[in-house]
Order: sequence, then structure tokens, then C-alpha cells
Amino acid sequence: MPVEADAIVIGGGPAGATAATVMAMDGRRVVLIERERFPRYHVGESLLPATVQGVCRFLGVDREIARAGFTRKFGATFRWGPSEEPWHVGFAEAVFGGHSGRPVFAYQVERSKFDAILLANARRHGVRVRAGWRAVEAIAEGGRVSGVIARDAVGRATELRAPWVVDASGQAGVLATKLGRRDYDPFFRNIAVFGYFAGGRRQAGPRRGNVMSAAFRDGWIWYIPLADGLTSVGAVVRPEEAATIRRIGAPAALARYIAACPIVAAQLAGVARVARGALGETRVMKDYSYSTRTLWTGGAALVGDAAMFIDPLFSSGVHLATYSGLLAARAINTCLAGELDEARAFGEFARRYRREFAMFYEFLFAFYEAHLDDTSAFWTARKMLGIRGAAPREALVRLLAGLGQAEGEPGAMAGVLRSLERQMDAMRATMAGRAPGGVRARELRQRLRTQARERLSLHALSETAGARRTGRARTPRPLFTDGLVPSADGLRWRVPRSGSGASR
Repeated sequence: MPVEADAIVIGGGPAGATAATVMAMDGRRVVLIERERFPRYHVGESLLPATVQGVCRFLGVDREIARAGFTRKFGATFRWGPSEEPWHVGFAEAVFGGHSGRPVFAYQVERSKFDAILLANARRHGVRVRAGWRAVEAIAEGGRVSGVIARDAVGRATELRAPWVVDASGQAGVLATKLGRRDYDPFFRNIAVFGYFAGGRRQAGPRRGNVMSAAFRDGWIWYIPLADGLTSVGAVVRPEEAATIRRIGAPAALARYIAACPIVAAQLAGVARVARGALGETRVMKDYSYSTRTLWTGGAALVGDAAMFIDPLFSSGVHLATYSGLLAARAINTCLAGELDEARAFGEFARRYRREFAMFYEFLFAFYEAHLDDTSAFWTARKMLGIRGAAPREALVRLLAGLGQAEGEPGAMAGVLRSLERQMDAMRATMAGRAPGGVRARELRQRLRTQARERLSLHALSETAGARRTGRARTPRPLFTDGLVPSADGLRWRVPRSGSGASR
């Protein structure tokens, strides 16, 4: 017999748990299918402030996450570009010019614990979670997706019917092939080999929790201080290294890459790799960036890695996952309420999601180019923009850190925009030729400035989260001339009031 619901979500990770919770908060009946039982291992441990102080606050789990004991990070450290010395960016300094009275931070998390918190929160909101179930086929009728066929833990098939299905199944993308083709990026095609170490040195003071990203001849290495006795370390290298990794084994390959990166090697001197349990395996993962041409169709939407994936340098994975889950849930809530047609509601979802993804994509292009090593096969293949000098590096990191602006204060945002414009002037002076996709340097500068104005904070989101606790919220402005705005409770899309202009 079919199981009826308002929406079915495939996947219980951050994207699926967020989408399911936001729909349940609007009174929708939601069934979530998750093939594994939580807690379960998943790579990806460094969050952004926008996730912690935006989405998590909106979902009501920020205090629970604070009690979980995760390592706080107040910024990031890079050994990148022509300088041999590491350099640092603090989130509060980048966002508020160092004059804010409150901290801007994120967490380094073990995803097994973090994801379990989000999924448990979905259950508390009434989401029916089917752990150990696997979606095997989409049900399509009359040109629409109307449900899925799923198998439970013992292999029994069940039809699950609903007006909407959200695919949050990660890179497997259960529905992705139904909606459209994935375009794999020719530039960001790497592989990652990674493992965990029982300790490791930490930076001093407030930088103790910083994630470190260090470029070396063969690629770059992440160094994530998860806890006092645990560090995640991974090397991102070109796909041609796969043959060497298979020949000598992943543990030996990771050790070789670490030895070739002095700053990371020094941090791990005398520290043993974790050898047991879920963290005891040295893993290899294909790190190919891609986007799906169609993000939604009648009855279905793609979120998180099911829709798009981008190089992990800026720790954007969980941010894009939770943000896209929120956007899709708003669109579904709006359609189920009969307040707007699908094209309008999901058009807003797709435009906002693609713009957020594009921002990280363009920054990554410029940031990779800022590392100068004409003798390295990894870096030479990535010489596409011709950027020289430190200004682009600083501008891009400031913009990234600006995503953590938690309260959407106009004064703070205006200051960042002025700083950004100065940085973009320097960036234009150092850029030669054309940028990716045929966009000229001046046009890229304007685009980045526009995106900064829109994305320096998820202000509508964070203000809504604040309104749930204070009873007050500012009226958001649309991001596009013909765009929509969140409802007062943040759960649906609304047509803006006449006279409220777009925020660009």
C-alpha cells in the first residue's frame, strides 16, 4: 500500500535534514528515507559561520551544537601564494573590521555527531525517518515525479507517494539522472586522500581552532583540528596521482604528501595516524566539481551534493547543503499552500542556489591562480586567469569570511562593501585578459561586488532566526529585481510589498 505524505526526502544528511525540518515546521507531513543508521561516518568537518549562526539557529539546534563540545574556529590559516609564511583571516575582523562586540565563529565537527543532531531535530519536529531504507526508483506519472519506490532493511519494496520529492542523496543523486545531465568541471578535477591523526600541534590563542590550507608542489593539504586528540588531514592532488596511490597504498601516499608540505609535516611530527575504528581507514575520494543542469521539475528538486559539488578548499559543502535545503523547503511549502505557482517559487530557489554556488566557484578560480608554481603539473594546469599579487587573495578571503555576518546590520555591511570595492579595484588592476566563461575582468568585479551585497550575510535567514526568539524581524528585500522574499517566519516565499527594491 502506498504511504501518503506531503513530501518525501531522500537522504538524512545536512541537506535532507534541513529540508525536512523546515517543511515540518510549516506543518507538512514529511517522510525521510536514509539508507544508513546514524551516527555514521562522513567526511567533511569544517563549517562556515553562515551555517552555525544562520541555518542552525533557524532550525533551533544552535544551542545543542554549542553544548556538543565541538572545536570553535574563529578564522582560517593559509600557506598559499608566493609567500612562504602562513597568513590568517579572522571572521570577525573580515566581517566587522574587528569592531564587533560579539564573536563570529564556526565549528570543526565530526560529521557523524553533527549530522545525528540535525536528523534528531527533524524527528522532534515530526519528520518520519525511515533509517535503513533505500530509494531505488522514482515514480513518474503525467510528466511529474509523484513518489519513490523504496526498500526497507530486509529488502521489502514499498511505494511512497507525495506531491513533492527532495533528492538529498549526495553524489549518488538518486533523481539527478531523471532531472538532467551533470556537467563536470574541467578545471576542478582532483582526488583527495585523507585520514585522521591522534593529536597534532595547534596554533596559539584564538587561532587554535583554525583550519589550515597549505599549498605544496603536488596540490594542497587540509589540516583540521577536530579536538585536542584528533586532527583530520587530507591531500588534494591531480587525478593522475591515482595510479601512484593504488601502487603504494593510501596510507603511504598520504604520508608522502605530508612530507612534501613542510608546514603540515611540522604540525604532525611524532604524531601517529589513527589506526582503529571508523576513523582508522585512510580513504581516497574523487573530488570532481559538477553542477546539474536542471535543479527542479514537476514534483522533484535536487539539493546539496545531489545537485552540485565544489572543491572543498573554502569548506563550503555543509553551507551549500543546508542553504539549498532551506530554499527548496520554502518553495515546497509555498506551493503546497497554493500561494504561488511552481515556476515562481522554484525559480527563486534555483536562482539563489546557483548564485551561491557560482560565488564559491569564481572565488576558487582566482584563489587557485594566486598560487604561483610554474614547475608543478598540478598548479600549471590551473593557470587560467593570470592573476598576480596578494590583493585578490585578501579580497576573496574577506568575502568568504563575510558569509558569517550574523545579524545583517546595514552599517557593518556598508563597511565591508567599501573595503571590498577597494580590493576589487586592486583585483581589476592585476587581472589580464578574460575570466572564466568569457566574463571580462570589469564584469567579474561588478558581479563579485553585487554578490557581496547579497551574500555577505544570509540576513533574511538570520533575522528570521532572531525574530523567533525576540519577536522582532526586519523586512527583507528581494535579491533580484523580480524576486521574492521570505515570509515573516522564514518558511515560505512571499511577493515583496510594492516599493521594496532589490538589494543589489
